[in-house]
Amino acid sequence: MKPVNFDYYAPSSVDEALDTLAELGYDGKVLAGGQSLIAAMNFRMARPSALVDLNNVAELSYIKPTADGGLAIGTMTRVSTVEHNQDVIQRFPLLVEVAKFIAHPQIRRRGTFGGAIAHADPAGQLPSISMVMNMQALIKGKGTERWVAAPDLIIGPFMTVIEPNEMLAELVIKPHPPRTGAKYVQVSRQSGGYAQSAVASIVTLDENEICKDVHMVLMSVAEVPILSEKAREILIGNKPSKDAIEAVAEAASTSEIDPASDLHASADYRRSITRVLIVRSLTEAFERAKRGGK
Repeated sequence: MKPVNFDYYAPSSVDEALDTLAELGYDGKVLAGGQSLIAAMNFRMARPSALVDLNNVAELSYIKPTADGGLAIGTMTRVSTVEHNQDVIQRFPLLVEVAKFIAHPQIRRRGTFGGAIAHADPAGQLPSISMVMNMQALIKGKGTERWVAAPDLIIGPFMTVIEPNEMLAELVIKPHPPRTGAKYVQVSRQSGGYAQSAVASIVTLDENEICKDVHMVLMSVAEVPILSEKAREILIGNKPSKDAIEAVAEAASTSEIDPASDLHASADYRRSITRVLIVRSLTEAFERAKRGGK
């Protein structure tokens, strides 16, 4: 199939893009890399009356260190650029680890960092990772801007708090404390395919190897990515023993997720494999924390 007819706009600056979005209102849709939107339009699952193409807006493509040791990433930065950027590799290796699971190199060279997050696909890696890393999202409108924490950005499958006359402009990642480790694990039917289940964990230990902080996200097992409260309840303030990690896996996989059956996997399989992935993710994250994050 092919998309319904639509108007096409190609602004060359952020201001021009915001002016266009303000004029179009609910009729307009931002086009970033197009790796998800164009496919949805071809199947007529998405029917925007107008596209506002941001690919000529050079000021939205960058990776910049922040004063506190974090990174600011422009929404139009290609996923492959993030994957191979030295600042990302040194400061946030979890992002590099995750990027390698996203589709295939050709897709990553076209798909954008911000576009993937704004698309809010519950089976997409980057929306989940933005949540577990508590990225701060800069949302701009004509004459307005606001910051939203990534866990508050996504409100449903393919739904965010971004208004039709706004766009996601930037993601900011805060630096990790010392003795922090992270690990992403995923199961899919084939390389580059949709995740049947995935888990990402970020953990911090104190000087006595007691769990000081933990964030864990569960992906492809509910309508939106799930930030686990059970992991925090069970692990913070305690030694990350094998029994404690197993307890998290049992609690989270039975009470925090609501997997569905589809062509990729059954609900029962998703629940079962999620338990296994939680153990793998947390175990390796804590080992990396003991090694200073490596």
